[in-house]
Amino acid sequence: MLRRSGAARPAAPGPAERQASLAAAGARPVPRVLIFGAGHVGRALARALAPLPVAARLIDSRAEQLALVDCPDKCLSALPGSEVRSAPPGTAYVIATHDHALDFLLVGEALRRSDAAYVGMIGSSTKRAKFYAWARRSEPRVDPEGLVCPIGQAGLGDKRPEVIAAFVATELLSVFATQSIPERMENPA
Repeated sequence: MLRRSGAARPAAPGPAERQASLAAAGARPVPRVLIFGAGHVGRALARALAPLPVAARLIDSRAEQLALVDCPDKCLSALPGSEVRSAPPGTAYVIATHDHALDFLLVGEALRRSDAAYVGMIGSSTKRAKFYAWARRSEPRVDPEGLVCPIGQAGLGDKRPEVIAAFVATELLSVFATQSIPERMENPA
């Protein structure tokens, strides 16, 4: 990264570098969270997870939405399903895109993995029922019982993105707590 003066400054370590550093030190890897959708809830969740002991990546096909959030790991992807397929075991998947059909495809992809720590989708009980019907018809290998939908249910129906994000962060930490979250590695400036 270059400063305005033109002097080079070393870039802060990204998620891959932090994972490698932890592995070299013999620590367990930081739990990974893939957030699909950089809309209001996805951006709020990326901000909520930033100070927590997880490595969150915000993924969207819309550059203008990704530009609205300052988070250390964001990914512009026209094929977000490839992000699910290439994720390490134990990854959590939060699906909150702008497209119900894409949500269903990503949830199906994540649920086909037997090693997902969490699969959650923004929505309602109606959307969950539609996903179950779609899965029975289109994805017989998918067990929809592994899906958390709606996400952030403890928010008791509060639709504010920051409230949903806070409760989803709690859901994720609860899941990861059973897997022994390592101490957060500080990001040296």
